[in-house]
Amino acid sequence: MVSLNDYLYDGNTVLKILHGFYADLKDSAIREQNGVDLVHSNILLQQMELLQHNDFLTSQSQRIREFYKYMAKQYPFLAFTFKGRIKSLIRLEEKINGNIVDYIYEYYQENKCFPSESEIKSRIGRIRDLIAYRIVLSLPKCHVKSGEDIHEREVNYLYEIANELPGFLEEMGFSPEQSGKEGWKMSEKMNAQVCPFYRDYILNPSPSGYQSLHISFYDNLSRCDLEVQLRTKMMDDYAEIGLANHLGYEERQKKDHARRDDIPVGMNRFFDEAYDREMQLQKLDLAKIDVNMFGAVSNQLVNDGCGLFKGRLILPYEHLSRFQNDLID
Repeated sequence: MVSLNDYLYDGNTVLKILHGFYADLKDSAIREQNGVDLVHSNILLQQMELLQHNDFLTSQSQRIREFYKYMAKQYPFLAFTFKGRIKSLIRLEEKINGNIVDYIYEYYQENKCFPSESEIKSRIGRIRDLIAYRIVLSLPKCHVKSGEDIHEREVNYLYEIANELPGFLEEMGFSPEQSGKEGWKMSEKMNAQVCPFYRDYILNPSPSGYQSLHISFYDNLSRCDLEVQLRTKMMDDYAEIGLANHLGYEERQKKDHARRDDIPVGMNRFFDEAYDREMQLQKLDLAKIDVNMFGAVSNQLVNDGCGLFKGRLILPYEHLSRFQNDLID
C-alpha cells in the first residue's frame, strides 16, 4: 500500500513529496486496477498544480479583495480579517481517507453491504476546499450598549454579510454551488435565494460544537473550486484553539476504533487501505519527520514554512474598526 508517511523522512520539498507520492499511487492504482486510488492520485495532482502554477491565485485573491473593500466601506465599525489558504498536504490526505472511511462505514451500517467502487469514486472525486477563504468578524465592545448581546449582534452581521456574498462574487466571476444539505435548519436571517448555497453550522453545529457558515464557489476564470467560511471571532477561537479542536480529535479517535470493530480487516479493501492511511497520519510524530522548510518539536509546536501541516497562506487582509470611542447606531 502506498502511503504519504513513506515520503516524509528524506528532507525533500513538499512538491517533490507530492510528485513522488502521486506517481507511485497512480502506478499502483493502474497495476492493481484500483479506481479509488486512481481518483485519489488525481486529487493529489490538483494539489500539485495549485502549488506549482499559482499565478491565477493572484487574480483570484484580487477579486476576493473587492468584497473585503466592500465590507470595509459598509461596516467601518467592525473589525474583521480575510484569510486564504491552500489546504495542507497532511490535511488533504486526512480528508480523502476520512471521507472514504466515513462513506463506506455509514453505507455498511445502513445497507449491511458495501458500496460499489464507482459509488466510492463519485463520493470522493471532488474536494471543494483545496482553496479556502475565511472571513472572521468582531464587534468591538465600545460599540455595544449596556444590556445588548454582543454575540447576537455579531451573528446578525454575519448573516447580513452572508446574504450579500454570493451575488457580489458572481459579478467577480465566481458561481455559487448548491450545498447538498437539503433538510438542514436555516436561519430566518438568511435570504431564501441564498439558502441553497450555504451549509449552516451555526444552526446545525457539529458534535464538537463547531459553528460557521460555509459556501462553495466555482471560479470561472481559473476553473477551480474554492470555499468561503464566515465566522465570528468567538466561533473562530472555538474552532482553532478551543474545545472544537480538542474534542474533535477525541471524537474521531472513538469513532475510528468503533468502525474497525464493525468492519474487520479483509471485508473491504478500500476501507482497509483508507483506514490504515488515516491511522498512520493520526499517529504521525511531526518532530521526527524531515521535510524542507518544515520543523516541529512536538505536534503542537510547529513551524511550517511549506504548507505540509498548516496549509499555505494566500492572503491575509485585516480591517480594524475605525471607531473606538463612539457608539454606532
